[in-house]
Amino acid sequence: MLSPAVFVSTAHASPRAPVIWAFGDSLSAGYGLPPAAGFTARLQAALRRAGVAATVRNGGVAGDTAAQARARLRWGLRGLGATPDLVIVELGANDMLRGLPVGQTRTNLDAILTELRNRHIPVLLAGMRAAPNLGPDYVTAFEGIYPALAKHHRVARYPFFLEGVAGNRTLLQADGLHPNARGVEIIVGRMLPSVRSALKE
Repeated sequence: MLSPAVFVSTAHASPRAPVIWAFGDSLSAGYGLPPAAGFTARLQAALRRAGVAATVRNGGVAGDTAAQARARLRWGLRGLGATPDLVIVELGANDMLRGLPVGQTRTNLDAILTELRNRHIPVLLAGMRAAPNLGPDYVTAFEGIYPALAKHHRVARYPFFLEGVAGNRTLLQADGLHPNARGVEIIVGRMLPSVRSALKE
């Protein structure tokens, strides 16, 4: 016979703190910044200030295209040691910078989202914009990948990872591409509501 104490301890057990995995490239990896100033560390700090005791794990690899990220997705998930409660997919910038075919990028992102859906892992898909010098056709096709895939897979979408930072030299490192510490804080502040909403869903 179970004692009442068993039911009391079960009823008051603390829920597991959510795990968020930022799966992306150098933008989410914190390229050029101390670990404490990178996207994942600052997002975790912002969530905890907001009362969400989440752990944000860094799954960013500098230079990764969507194809390279797709190739490492399964072993990356295994390496977490637990199923994440949310995956932030931040990919495509390197495909765009290399002028890779849009269809190729879409196919690889689609495969990533399919794998996560099959594992019943919620996703926040972070969009990317294309450089205008690639031409209007490429820009339209590339930027259309993200809303189309988000709709198809029924996942949350954040329109542009670098919103409020791209093109502002005071918020970027010397390369003009990666956010500096101030830029990261702006990215995190803008994304925070979307992350919290996706985590609840």
